[in-house]
Amino acid sequence: MAPQRRGAPKAPEGSEAAERRRRSSAKSVRAPREVQRKWLKTTILGACAVLAGPLLWSSLGGDDGVTEVLAHRGEILPGRFIEVPCSEDYDSHRRFEGCSPRKCGRGITDTVITRDEAQRIRSIAEKGLSLGGSDGGASILDLHSGALSVGKHFVNLYRYFGDKIQTVFSEEDFQLYRDVRRKVQLTIAQAFGISASSLYLTKPTFFSRINSTQARTAHDEYWHAHVDKVTYGSFDYTSLLYLSDYLDDFGGGRFVFVEEGANKTVEPRAGRVSFFTSGSENLHRVEKVHWGTRYAVTIAFTCNPDHGIADPVFT
Repeated sequence: MAPQRRGAPKAPEGSEAAERRRRSSAKSVRAPREVQRKWLKTTILGACAVLAGPLLWSSLGGDDGVTEVLAHRGEILPGRFIEVPCSEDYDSHRRFEGCSPRKCGRGITDTVITRDEAQRIRSIAEKGLSLGGSDGGASILDLHSGALSVGKHFVNLYRYFGDKIQTVFSEEDFQLYRDVRRKVQLTIAQAFGISASSLYLTKPTFFSRINSTQARTAHDEYWHAHVDKVTYGSFDYTSLLYLSDYLDDFGGGRFVFVEEGANKTVEPRAGRVSFFTSGSENLHRVEKVHWGTRYAVTIAFTCNPDHGIADPVFT
């Protein structure tokens, strides 16, 4: 019987071959660990980039950034309009000929709403917000939907307070609100060369009260840069009626159009109307209020009748 062939004998433990196997095994263990470390590093860097985004916007639109003042608080402007190129935001929405923005820009006027009217409109906000108010620094009152900030939440003031509303507001309040809305609507139509009848009030249209109280929820963080057409697709034209005076009633709280090089700033003045097309050509923010209380009312318009809302009615 022929002798059987045997394989080469195994090297004893501790030999050069065993050492090579150990090194190879160690590399195979280290490889996935190295991949994990790289993945973790990438994830952390990504998270840091996301967190850095708001800080970058804050830097671009910061209170101490380079700014050009479009309207000083001491000026009384019959009308100032700055035309800017339209963004592409409107192309992704249904267009309405003779209304949807073809001419874009921003305007300021101090002669459409009187300071007396502004004071009376402010009293409506004060009466409504006396029923609630946010725990943070920003409170809203929407006479259309009934939305009212209360603590960290919102309630429908018409349902929540019921008949008590009759003792808070009056028909004269609501009539003044409608009159002011119409004046602002006519101003926007004239500035952009469109028919006022093609504009429809849209939501949200609301009063805001801002003070220096620390934010409690995301709703209180009013200072972030944003685009109205992106945030609210129905918006085509945005306006703000200021109801208090910068540096007399509050500090900080200026309205800022965020741009490269130098931001464009509007200093609030009771009765001042600021208006603009709602697309990315008018990226904007509000500075943090450092002291006092800032009142304003945002009045928004759409060209799409399907997105229109009615004026509030006192019942």
